Amino acid sequence: MKKIISSLCVIILLSSCGDKTIEEPLVISPEELHASVDKVTEIMIHDIFSPPVASRVFVYPNIAAYEIVALNNDDYLSLAGQVHGLTAIPEPDASRPINYQLAALVAHMELSKKLIFSENKLEAFRDSLYGRWDSKNHTLFNASKDYGLKVAEHIGNWMKEDNYNQTRTMPKYTVDTYDPGRWQPTPPAYMDGIEPHWDKIRPFVIDSANQFKPAPPPDFSLDENSDFYKELKEVYDISNDITKKGDDSEEIKIAQFWDCNPYVSVSRGHLMFATKKISPGAHWIGIAQVASKKSKSDFDKTVYGLTKTSIAIADAFISCWAEKYRSNLIRPETLINQHIDEDWLPVLQTPPFPEYTSGHSVVSGAAAIALTDVFGDNFSFDDDVEVPYGLPVRSFNSFNEAAQEAAISRVYGGIHYRSAVEVGITQGRNLGNFIIQNVKMTKNKDLVSNQTE
Repeated sequence: MKKIISSLCVIILLSSCGDKTIEEPLVISPEELHASVDKVTEIMIHDIFSPPVASRVFVYPNIAAYEIVALNNDDYLSLAGQVHGLTAIPEPDASRPINYQLAALVAHMELSKKLIFSENKLEAFRDSLYGRWDSKNHTLFNASKDYGLKVAEHIGNWMKEDNYNQTRTMPKYTVDTYDPGRWQPTPPAYMDGIEPHWDKIRPFVIDSANQFKPAPPPDFSLDENSDFYKELKEVYDISNDITKKGDDSEEIKIAQFWDCNPYVSVSRGHLMFATKKISPGAHWIGIAQVASKKSKSDFDKTVYGLTKTSIAIADAFISCWAEKYRSNLIRPETLINQHIDEDWLPVLQTPPFPEYTSGHSVVSGAAAIALTDVFGDNFSFDDDVEVPYGLPVRSFNSFNEAAQEAAISRVYGGIHYRSAVEVGITQGRNLGNFIIQNVKMTKNKDLVSNQTE
């Protein structure tokens, strides 16, 4: 009888153990965040987003992830009340366990999905993560996912108020053919000017699109003794000089590395199609990832670095685009073909919007300031962001050095005058400094990396 009872006890014990789900702890790595950012970048290139719109695709998901991180990490401070219109995110349900990194990544992917076109590509990536997390710890995964979605909804509602939807219905840019100094569409696609109303997008930290209004460009003139004509001729002379050196010239390598033009059009007979390229903002988000990996930043600091950088980039585009359509300056290619050399072609294809100031210069200046604030000055790094797009690694001693090269690349490429890049990078740096001075994201400045070689 005792043997029967003992056997029953063993069966009951084994049965109960079999019914019990063993739930593992969930550790969300920075590599998973990097993979998500890379996937979004890949989709953006596929979908062909303009540089200003691409900056919007990055900034809102990063802020959503950051706000969740800041709620659970005493080293970080919420952006609510510091960024225009942003209110505190909802509190989590105290009765349910939350993995805050998982919730942050869920919010990041959910907001990203709302901002791209090819949602199915991101959903496939997301579902692969969901399946793995769910199989490890169903209870914790579901509670964390629910909270991430709740925060994504909160940030999404704030996002809807930034005037983006309203700008979709505003009139296209109108070409003024009577003013010889005003921008005109350029070959080969002769596209309309993109995002002429981007100055109406709600900024994140700067007071308005006009806060960092730069000095105007040199007065338009085709007098050979004028400052404007001298800059025009300089573009032509530099282009001819480096073209004679061939594709191995350092200037051409620099121009191609920082091209970042999502609108490059290629003609094949009667067909015209766009090649896939990264945007300027996406390149600098990639540099933020490079720095995070090199400094071995944990998940929370990686989110912090990406968020500060993306805010600087987003406001830089708002500031720059306001000036582009204010000064509405004609591109070098148009004038050189009309007045100097009808067969001349720039090293890079001219992008479809006015010349002044240089977008890459403004954005690079602002992003470099933000990244220096996060990772420290003289942070050397190998920029491999463009490797997937057929370009080699370039190495830099600091973020500011990289920004300076990005700026001058536009002159080497034949798409900007010198004033546009010199004034532009100053405009970006001033804007970047304003952001780091007016937005407090950390309690402890020791979070800045003190890299040693």
